[in-house]
Amino acid sequence: MKAESYTGRINRKLNKKLRIIEVAAGRQPADLVLKNATYVNVFSSRLCTGDIAVAEGLIVGIGSYHGRTEADMTGKLVLPGFIDAHIHLESAMVAPREFARAVLPHGTTTVITDPHEIANVMGTDGIEYMLQATEGLPVDVRFMLPSCVPSTPLDESGAVLDFRSIDSFYDHPRVQGLAEMMNYPGVVAGDAQVIEKIVAAQAHHKKIDGHAPGLGGQALNAYMAAGVYSDHECSTLEEALEKLERGQFIMIRDGTAAHNLEALLPLLTPQYAERCMFCCDDKHPNDLLENGHIDAIVRAAIRRGVDPILAVRVACHHAARYFLLNNRGAIALGYLADFVVIDDFEHFNILQVYKKGELYFDGKTVRDFPPPAVDPYLVRLAHDTFRVGALSAEDFAEIRPRGVIGIVPGEIITTDCGYAAGVDTAKDILKIAVIERHKNTGHIGIGYLQGYGLKTGAVATSVSHDSHNIIVVGANEADMAAAADRVVQNKGGIAVVENGAVKGEVVLAIAGLMSDDTLERVNTALESAKAAAYSLGVGHDIDPFMTLSFMSLPVIPTLRLTTRGVLDVEKQQYI
Repeated sequence: MKAESYTGRINRKLNKKLRIIEVAAGRQPADLVLKNATYVNVFSSRLCTGDIAVAEGLIVGIGSYHGRTEADMTGKLVLPGFIDAHIHLESAMVAPREFARAVLPHGTTTVITDPHEIANVMGTDGIEYMLQATEGLPVDVRFMLPSCVPSTPLDESGAVLDFRSIDSFYDHPRVQGLAEMMNYPGVVAGDAQVIEKIVAAQAHHKKIDGHAPGLGGQALNAYMAAGVYSDHECSTLEEALEKLERGQFIMIRDGTAAHNLEALLPLLTPQYAERCMFCCDDKHPNDLLENGHIDAIVRAAIRRGVDPILAVRVACHHAARYFLLNNRGAIALGYLADFVVIDDFEHFNILQVYKKGELYFDGKTVRDFPPPAVDPYLVRLAHDTFRVGALSAEDFAEIRPRGVIGIVPGEIITTDCGYAAGVDTAKDILKIAVIERHKNTGHIGIGYLQGYGLKTGAVATSVSHDSHNIIVVGANEADMAAAADRVVQNKGGIAVVENGAVKGEVVLAIAGLMSDDTLERVNTALESAKAAAYSLGVGHDIDPFMTLSFMSLPVIPTLRLTTRGVLDVEKQQYI
């Protein structure tokens, strides 16, 4: 197809603009009119009324209008589409198109994603895969470029991305900036290779998001002075206030792995809320299906006494302003016609969702939409990411005591539980290993885990933050080898094994992180695998797979396991 000329593009946009003016002036009918709408005005923080006219995907009039399609909003409330300020799409375990289908019924029309999960597996090819796989979806997917691949130099991932590797992506129209700077010790220490990523992002006039749990005092000063604008890791009000008062924006996170809304509720007042946004960070299939997305956070905030209009503003307008998405996050002239129609603030049932004036959720079903076209070469790469040989029980043998990582239920932090020389299920001490799977190095880090509860068998997964090697925990080495081998055979996913037999599994063949299947079927497999893990003794107070996946994240205190062994995160030393 012949490329459109500059003159042709200008003429096309001119004609579009002229039609917008004609509709706004009442001289032509709108494409869509939401009649008798009571809507949230995020600028005046009050409910306003009027017909909302839409043309060319934009809000072009508020007042009295007629359109080719009219929908009566009497007795309903119209809100701007919700924005998730920070999420990893890979956490939903499905392809981006399926993620969009899952969140549309919850009123989400824009998300800001950090593709560092797939980038740790595939490098820049992973970023390009996600850009192509999200093009044209009815949920607008904006990107922050991965800042830490791997998360620290002490880890082994499938790629190492310096600032030069990602620099060209800043020119992409859907790239907003540099994603969560997890290597805050490197920033504070003035590590040149870390700081040059910040400098490069600033050279492109882009945002830089933060990730600095517990950081305060002069170390926080150094981190912020380097140019980090936000944080989504605050778990206490004191921490959030220190960061907010010094100038950071606070992303109030409530997802599957971490729940910070309750602790940070006092921020949702006129005094502080202007500096706040909502985000999920990670959302697993069951959580999306049973609880929802950003709508669940808004609903919970209102239930806890937060002013409903303020909660809605935090759910849309504040993130739009922060990321300079100046045409969304409000019901106002010239803004995208992204609407969430609810019954009322008390029940907060979502009745309809519009994206650019098109109805995508009618209260029962999601309108179908075509999958984005992805380069076949990238598809092949994404389905061939394992480079690891067959494993045996002998690969998990040890000749000396190893560090014991203690699980904290409901948290992703861990504790230092000393040393162990072998499995002791009576004391809930299990063997844990991380197997390098990207380059067939043969590296296997071995340690022990306390608090998981497994009595027999083994559990393995290729979802192991952030490098996504294979992590496996077990009561014996033979089942550990069998579970890890099953993950490799499936080209990624989760396996629960007892006495060599597979008791439950989830196939995640896209980079070992996502499935080609529907969210519902992935969730069914996931819940079945969870039941199998619980039947082998895993404690019901933890998620068997999500908990395991974070045991290898070497930027969260206290102890973690990488392919090189048990790491003391605070000291950045192996023990």
